[in-house]
Amino acid sequence: MNVKRIFDFSALAMEKFPKEDCLVTKKNGNWNKTSTLEFINQGNKISRGLLKLGIKPGDKIGLITSNNRTEWAVMDLGISQIGVVTVPVYPTISEEDYVYIFNNSEIKYCFVSDAELYKKLTNAKPNIPSLAGIFTFDDVDGAPNWNEILDLGENDATQIEVDDLARAINPEDLATIIYTSGTTGKPKGVQLTHNNLVSNVTASTPRIPKEKGLDYKEVKALSFLPICHVFERMIFYLYLSNGISIYFAESIEKIGENVKEVKPQYMTVVPRLVEKVYDSIYNKGTAAGGLKSKIFLWSLGIAEKYELGKPKSFMHTIADKLVFKKWREGLGGNLVTLVSGSAALSKRLNTMFHAAGIPILEGYGLTETSPVISVNSFGKVKVGSVGIPLENVKVKIESDGEIVVKGPSVFEGYYRDEEKTKEAFTDDGYFRTGDIGHLDEDNFLFITDRKKEMFKTSGGKFIAPQVIENLAKASKFIEQIMVVGDGEKMPCALVQPDFAYAKNWAELHNVKISDSPKEIAANPAVKSRIEKEIEKINEHLGKWEQIKKIELTPKIWTIDDGLLTPTLKLKRKAIKAEFQDLYDRMYKE
Repeated sequence: MNVKRIFDFSALAMEKFPKEDCLVTKKNGNWNKTSTLEFINQGNKISRGLLKLGIKPGDKIGLITSNNRTEWAVMDLGISQIGVVTVPVYPTISEEDYVYIFNNSEIKYCFVSDAELYKKLTNAKPNIPSLAGIFTFDDVDGAPNWNEILDLGENDATQIEVDDLARAINPEDLATIIYTSGTTGKPKGVQLTHNNLVSNVTASTPRIPKEKGLDYKEVKALSFLPICHVFERMIFYLYLSNGISIYFAESIEKIGENVKEVKPQYMTVVPRLVEKVYDSIYNKGTAAGGLKSKIFLWSLGIAEKYELGKPKSFMHTIADKLVFKKWREGLGGNLVTLVSGSAALSKRLNTMFHAAGIPILEGYGLTETSPVISVNSFGKVKVGSVGIPLENVKVKIESDGEIVVKGPSVFEGYYRDEEKTKEAFTDDGYFRTGDIGHLDEDNFLFITDRKKEMFKTSGGKFIAPQVIENLAKASKFIEQIMVVGDGEKMPCALVQPDFAYAKNWAELHNVKISDSPKEIAANPAVKSRIEKEIEKINEHLGKWEQIKKIELTPKIWTIDDGLLTPTLKLKRKAIKAEFQDLYDRMYKE
């Protein structure tokens, strides 16, 4: 069948890949399966129930969940096929942002996952005139439950109305408004049509490798990146339309446990997760002691020297049998690929995972591009690049190095904001990504930095902070780092140490220290050791880029405290404000 709207993906799945485990969510220790047929039937019930509730095409409904789950997917289907617009929202944003987003989009109803979110929205509701009601997925005392909508739509006598509305929906109709998490300022409502998302799924599908001889009924993906983010949402549609069962992970904390239970072929990741997986592997390998640790460290040397596309050496084959095989088993043993997005992935780590038989395909995109602009693929990989642009996306590099794009997956504008929409496009209709990069002779795209994040020192030298930060995060002592110095005489950096690693180092070197992040950050010996790490990084930088001073922050940077975006990017303005005293200390005469 010809897929034109996002809800057509479920019909395609039913026609070509009917499964008993189309969607799977873990509850009370059990993986609960929803078949493709049941998924569609529940979506129809939601559609009929919403129509009885008085919802009309063009209305807006909010979706907020603390973790990915089957109910979210059912709601997305039921809402979209009657011409209603979904507004997926991050669970971790402030009450103030909820009020702004809900009022800006005039949300009529909202569906949330749990008691905590219900309380948060209930507190905000008096300031949101359009919000008529809040429903929960979990059973929450005193809260209307989403089952009430399913019950409203139980009778299929009105299904003809649902079908008529679905047929009337055009590919260019608005499907969703996704508010960008943003590192500064108020969130912007990115308007995405059915065609924006469908065209991106269609163009991205050939980049995902298929394992020969594998029955589609056996293929699984583990979904844990926030499904309210367009990356995971587009991938959800891609999985659905390719017969890949979607298992929703319980949480990022239980990802290690879930991956061993599910044994997936596919997962999407962000670089921070890859770094944490590697740290776990490294710590386990070096803690073994004796000959085992020596073999482990020897294998790392093999992995670091691996060249993609070239035959593996005899020594590499030995390392694979002794060490890398265990890496793969630790990730379920069935992985075909990990797809990485959101931020730059370390070239060293990417190479090592490829060497270990765990290929990571790094890609690039934005919410405004639905999201994929480019992605590596099997047979066409360059470590350090974000791959070749999709076949239906045109990419140009402006004179100042900014990447601009055009194609069917590019949004048409920000909701109710003509000024920002106009600013977002060039005179010839290309979307300004805000990223700096270049295309090489083979058309591989390389990202250098965020245009908005580059700054100039008082000496007139431009600094690209992400390049330096990515180098620094290769150090085991450094969990997070933010390079600063806009308008100052020199670059400096705020560093959040890996407190556990720093504590272990201190104990090995007889440095007396407690578990307190505050005490670890204030310890002169720890700071001195991390300064040595910075000196190593400076060797790879131009003189004007070298970090001259650092200060260690006495707390972990998290999403909940507003220092990281939900996709784990730095909120630079918030971090600077939080540690203003440390910033001032670095720039005192």
